[in-house]
Amino acid sequence: MNDEAMAYIGLGSNVGDRLRALREALEALTAGDDLRVDFETGIASLYETSPVGGPMGQSAYLNSVVRVVTRLAPIELLQRLLAIEASLGRTRKIRWDRRVIDLDLLLYGGLVLDHRKLTLPHPRFHERRFVLEPLFDIAADVMHPTLGKTVSQMAAELREGSSGESVVRVAGAAWRFEPISVDVR
Repeated sequence: MNDEAMAYIGLGSNVGDRLRALREALEALTAGDDLRVDFETGIASLYETSPVGGPMGQSAYLNSVVRVVTRLAPIELLQRLLAIEASLGRTRKIRWDRRVIDLDLLLYGGLVLDHRKLTLPHPRFHERRFVLEPLFDIAADVMHPTLGKTVSQMAAELREGSSGESVVRVAGAAWRFEPISVDVR
């Protein structure tokens, strides 16, 4: 694929040195020349969030979102994300289990895709504050391609609802390199 597309990737970790895992994932994402991140405007703040779904007793997550410009096709980008997860020690045994790193392809331009390996937009991101709050930081006016709502509208709806999710901003976009005080769990 030679055309470039803008995509949004959710990052999360709730095992071990969560901040280090997010930083290493971001570094791995930008290692090639087929994907770029605008480090001034393409990285969301860092949020500490309560786990949603999965086994009981999980630790809090650190979450963020990055905007990338890529020449990779959607399935190729997904393969890159899965390879990064594996290289950082992610295992997939229990759905929504704790994880050293989680990389989710949320949006790929305005593409709507229902493939056996990938659904775009991500099928649940509009229901999750831990995705919408950081996405709001860098893409408030981006439109969900099937719901016809902006990220800003979806985030406001979840804030007004009673989802019970705890979402606390712990650092600005400079989390990628500045010293930050978050617990290592």
